[in-house]
Formats: sequence, structure tokens, C-alpha cells
Amino acid sequence: MSAARALFLACLLLGSLLSATQAVAQVAAPGVSDREIVVGSILDLSGPAALLGAPVRDGMLLRFEDANAAGGVHGRKLRLVVEDAGYDPKRGVLAARKLLQRDQVFAFLANLGTPVVMATMPAIVDAGRLHLFPFSPHESTYSPLHPLKFQMFPPYQDYMEAATRHMVKSRGYSRACLLYQDDDYGLEVMKGVESGLAKLGQRLVERTAYKRGATDFSSQIARLRSARCDLVVLATVVRETVAAMTEARRNGWAVDMLVSASGYSSQTHELGGAAVEGLFGVSVLPLPYADGAPPRLAAWIGRYHKRFGADPNVWSVMGYVLADLFVRGAEQAGPELTTARFTAAMERLHTDGDFLGSPGYRFSPQDHLGSRQGRLAQIRNGRWVMLTDYLE
Repeated sequence: MSAARALFLACLLLGSLLSATQAVAQVAAPGVSDREIVVGSILDLSGPAALLGAPVRDGMLLRFEDANAAGGVHGRKLRLVVEDAGYDPKRGVLAARKLLQRDQVFAFLANLGTPVVMATMPAIVDAGRLHLFPFSPHESTYSPLHPLKFQMFPPYQDYMEAATRHMVKSRGYSRACLLYQDDDYGLEVMKGVESGLAKLGQRLVERTAYKRGATDFSSQIARLRSARCDLVVLATVVRETVAAMTEARRNGWAVDMLVSASGYSSQTHELGGAAVEGLFGVSVLPLPYADGAPPRLAAWIGRYHKRFGADPNVWSVMGYVLADLFVRGAEQAGPELTTARFTAAMERLHTDGDFLGSPGYRFSPQDHLGSRQGRLAQIRNGRWVMLTDYLE
């Protein structure tokens, strides 16, 4: 055999080996096998945001079960592994470590709570895992641009700025105040409110904080009332929203209140009753009320109730929608699922509005935030009613 022919055959063999190695590397992503894709989620199932965590989990499960019943994603079944952090950053870190090391998940989906997300996101990204659509509209969940970070929820700052400006301009408030959770979530809402007021030549007249999990808001409400606030913006979640409004109404203070999307839930009026009538809120997705629902939505509500023994709420919808985005991304990534292929697929993903009321999501190589807007709603006669289209 000539030296030239031997060199040619050696190069051909080397090329074949490299191609085979690359193919194995593409298939051998963590959490991806011939049979399944393992997805992890860190939720609150026992702490102050448990009213949100359980329906988010159930919404994701329903969408994954729908996909699995249809044959899975390129023949692979989806398996969701959920860890309960109790809205505690320390427990969240332990949960992330377990999902990374023991469960070897392919991606993290819908991690809940800004304090938990801020504590766990660095380790997740450093491990090379996808960090997708967390329930924390914090700027750092999508910016600066990173191949592993995608967000579908509009940031607190953007939608709270727009909502505050709309409320003040349309209703003539002049003494806006803020009740906020003393953490990253509350501070992000504060930035949006302050920015919206500044554009109108106003500033917060008073602000007062509370610790996560607080149940007594008597001192905070007394302080805001003494400041003669005519609008109180709430950086609260469901239980704290109800507690704050109940305290105000119990003391005869009928001030208007506006809550972030974290308090926009059917659970708010179900738990608060008459005390929360008139509450304004920001909606990023509409509530799935069975009464008057169109046929496809009514059928979905029925399936959800049959599966979980409860009616869905807005958190159920969010869980289903973000799980649907994951399914779409994995399908478009193709049979050889890798993190890089998934990222490339997500950067091409454009969706339209759906039967659940989604606004449609647009991702690109330059922008991993799918939506930037929210709508204004109000509780009237025990039900959230939309007041506006998406606010600019």
C-alpha cells in the first residue's frame, strides 16, 4: 500500500471516528435518553407561595401528559421531577443540587419565586443546564443575553411602570404609595413603580416593607394610611394581598390598591371575598373561568378538573403554557436533542395567541424574553374583569 493511500485511509478513519464521537455527544445530553427527557422544577408546595406552586406543577404535568399520550417528543416521553423549596432560598439551593447531580435533568422549568431563582440560577447555568421561564420576571433571568436563559413573563419593572402610569393618568392619583416584600421581588416592583411615577413628575409618598410569609399587616397599613395615600401598589403574592386588603377594610380604609401579577389569581377573590372587591391587578394571562368559556377552553378546564380534582386557575394556565413552549422547542430541536440544538430552536420560536389567551411569544438570537406587556384587570362582583388591552 502506498504511503499516500495509507494516509488517505487513516484520515478517512479519523473523520469517521470524529463524526461518531460528535453524534454520541449530541445524543448524550444530561437527562436525555432514547426513551425520555427529564425536566426539573423547583416550586413552593409548602410555604407562603404554595397556592401558586401546586397549580403550576399540575399545569405542567397536564401538558407533558398530553405530549406523552401523543407519542412523546421524537419518541421520547417527558418526565417532570419537582422539588419543594418552600419559597426558601437555602432549600432551593439544595433542591437544585439534587436535580443536577442525582436526577441529571436536561433543563429547569418554571422555578418559582424571585429569592429562590436568584439563589439557584447561577449554579444551574454554571452546570450547563437550561434555565427556562422561571416565575420571577427579574431582568437577570434573560439579560444579559445567555444561551441557557429564556423568559416568557414580562419583567416586573416594565409592566408595573406601564400599569402605574395608566392608573395615575386615568384616575388622577397624586399620593401613590407602596407595600412591598422585602426581597428582590419587591425591589423590582418598586423600580417599575418609581419609574412610572417619575415619568409623570411624581414620586412615592410612602413605602413600607414586610418579610416573606408575614401574616400581620397592621403596622404597615397604619403607616400608609397616615401618609394619606390615595393609591397603594402591592408587591405581594396571593395570601399577603388578601391580608393587606382585609386589614385596610377592617379599619374602614377604602383606598384603591393595585397588585402585581403575583397577586392576580382567582384564589385572591376566593380567599378575600368582599375585602378584595375593587382590587386592581396586572394580568399577563387571563383566568380560565368555566362560566362563559368557549368550547375548547371549556374542554380543557374539564380535563384539568378530572385529572386533578380541582378547577384550574391562572397559575395552572401559566404552567401549561410554559410547558407547551418547552415541548415546541424540543420538537423543533429535532431527534438529536442537545442543549445547543434546543437553544437554536428556541431562538427561532414564534407562537401566536392560543385558546388559553396567551399573547403570543417571540424569541430571537438577540432577545430571549418572549413578552414584555401586561393588561390591567379589576375584581368586580367576585371575578377578575379585564379593563385594558396590553399596556405600552
